[in-house]
Amino acid sequence: MARNGADAVQAVQRACRLLRAFQREGDVLRLRDLVERTAMHKATASRLLRTLESEGLVERVGAVGFRSTIRGPARTTYRIGFATRGVDTPFSRAVTESVERAAMEAGFELVMLNSHRSARTALRHAEAMVREAVHLVIEFQSHERMAPLVAARFIEAGIPVIAIEIPHPGATFFGANNYQAGLIGGRAMGRWIKDHWHGRADAVMLLREDAAGALPRLRVSGMLAGVHETLPAVEQAQTIDIDGQGSLEKTFEAVRRRLRLGPPQATAVLAANDPMALGAIRAFEEAGRATRCVVMGQNASQDARMELRRKGTPLIGSVAYFPERYGDSVIRLTETILAGKLVPPAMFTRHELVTTGTVDSLYPLDERLPQALSTAAAP
Repeated sequence: MARNGADAVQAVQRACRLLRAFQREGDVLRLRDLVERTAMHKATASRLLRTLESEGLVERVGAVGFRSTIRGPARTTYRIGFATRGVDTPFSRAVTESVERAAMEAGFELVMLNSHRSARTALRHAEAMVREAVHLVIEFQSHERMAPLVAARFIEAGIPVIAIEIPHPGATFFGANNYQAGLIGGRAMGRWIKDHWHGRADAVMLLREDAAGALPRLRVSGMLAGVHETLPAVEQAQTIDIDGQGSLEKTFEAVRRRLRLGPPQATAVLAANDPMALGAIRAFEEAGRATRCVVMGQNASQDARMELRRKGTPLIGSVAYFPERYGDSVIRLTETILAGKLVPPAMFTRHELVTTGTVDSLYPLDERLPQALSTAAAP
């Protein structure tokens, strides 16, 4: 009998978890939404939902939706500050859109400001969020040197901070495991050189974004270490160091100028992000040297994935960061912090190498997306 009693308590606990998953009055959720929010097995969640429905605590909406019929006390509507770096790159656009979506689904009011334009703007927007009395701030700005000043404003005001990609003192970090992501790309580059260039490269071109600070530079350090680990002989190659400023256009101009000096023939390009990788490719192609360079990117953005599908591209791979999933993780962190629970000082996204051979299996919907977007935009 004791065992049955324990089972009954667990069932009640699970049912309560399902009911709490309806975070706002009127929420309509699918079974898979409830499974994701409760980390419950699909069969268990389905069985409990049927029971709750039979007791009038949950009602069906349409063919696949469910809605709680319980009217509890009014929930606090949290105001979340979001300092975004805008939508100027596919990566930042994906992160920004995912945070907006996840915050809306969680019922948060998002106070969003674009802090990418300048370091002064980032600080001014931090002060604005303090005046707005937000409950928590998500910082996704790219000016590392301003991070201590920005963080100090929030610490003084007692506002917790989650920092995406660029660490801020006292903030919970979420983003890339930069060195590990670099190692993944660098090892793949070393293997490619060994298999296709008989283990020899005349030069290694490193494309950095200095303004982003020390942590993102670890991507390039990791890539270089991964190449050296896989292919020790490459240490004899010339190293070409370029600040591409994170931009396709800036990198194109910088690499174009460098190519006019007549670089060695076989060049391995290690880029800290995909726009810089694509800028380098365009410069090598313009100079008629595309067949004598090989490129590794970081982020596996949609533009890079399209490039991987282009016949004859020098891009052999890009390490995925899955920015389209950042919002879900960041908002879960937000909910945990606002609930007064402890969180680790840093949490990392998952990384995976995307190559010409794996891009279609990892991103099977890419070819449909442009068509779907153009159809949706049509009058």
